[in-house]
Amino acid sequence: MLINLEFLRPWIEGAMGARAIGLLWVGLCLSSCALLPGLAWGQGSAAPAADLDTKPIGKVLTVTGTAHIEHSAAVMVQANAPANGPEAAKIGDLVYLGDVIQTGADGALGITFADGSSFNVSGNARMEVNEFIYDPKGQSNSSLVSLTKGTFTFLAGNIAHTGSMKVDTPVGTMGIRGTAPRVEILDDGTTKFTTLIEQKK
Repeated sequence: MLINLEFLRPWIEGAMGARAIGLLWVGLCLSSCALLPGLAWGQGSAAPAADLDTKPIGKVLTVTGTAHIEHSAAVMVQANAPANGPEAAKIGDLVYLGDVIQTGADGALGITFADGSSFNVSGNARMEVNEFIYDPKGQSNSSLVSLTKGTFTFLAGNIAHTGSMKVDTPVGTMGIRGTAPRVEILDDGTTKFTTLIEQKK
């Protein structure tokens, strides 16, 4: 919206100096910008904190030794997670999308997710939650967890039965359909897969 103020110029020049004219002009420009709807302030920057999905997707059930959960920067804004690095994990801690779970040599961690899947993480392990979409009434659920190092055993939950549960490793990505796998990733990247056999089955 343009405002023609030329008719005011003789009065303004007579009554005020050049500095006053400049200040008046800047004020009018800023006021007119406020009237324009839908301005894309901060376009291309991170989404406002209110728009971030910070709903927890899992919970820590067991912890021994050294274990940490590093929350993504987006979650730190909403969940007040420590900005100077991950704190020691404890029972009851919440897990969010984008979290990185790490254990020390003496550490172990047990996590359950909203769909009922659960992961047991051994010492010297690293795991990242890359994707988690779960609607109990939906049929397009999906999850992706990346395992980088360490030993993991896990039980598939509802996502494996109502969508796509995937586990990424250094040598490939597994599609899980309801089994109870064990994955061991050695320091040199060698990866071993086994399937746990339930008793009486």
